Amino acid sequence: MMFAWTINAQETKDPQNMKVVTDQEAHYPAGDEALSKLIQKKVIYSETAINKELDGSVMISFDVLADSTLSGIKIISGIGYGIDQQIMEILKGIKFAPAVMMGVIIKRNVLITIPIRTSKTMIEKKPTQN
Repeated sequence: MMFAWTINAQETKDPQNMKVVTDQEAHYPAGDEALSKLIQKKVIYSETAINKELDGSVMISFDVLADSTLSGIKIISGIGYGIDQQIMEILKGIKFAPAVMMGVIIKRNVLITIPIRTSKTMIEKKPTQN
């Protein structure tokens, strides 16, 4: 399961007590589940990672820019075995719907968690790298 925080039409107050309305948070257009499946499909697990039967997650932070591209991709907590780097590379080629605040497209930080399960029975047969 992957978590991304998406809130529509959220009303908050900024430090100057001005009413701020977020019309749309930044998000993957096809949805969180589709993003998770896309990443899972593209990651190539090493034989070592598969044999370790990893069960954990990778938490990543990035900014969604007004042009839908991602920048500042950082691993907050990783799982290692080259998986974190692969996920970062995959995200570099993905477009997100940008956030909209008070009718203006803005840069917004997103934090997502990608589940990683390398049980031999859960991984499809795909080429591995050592």
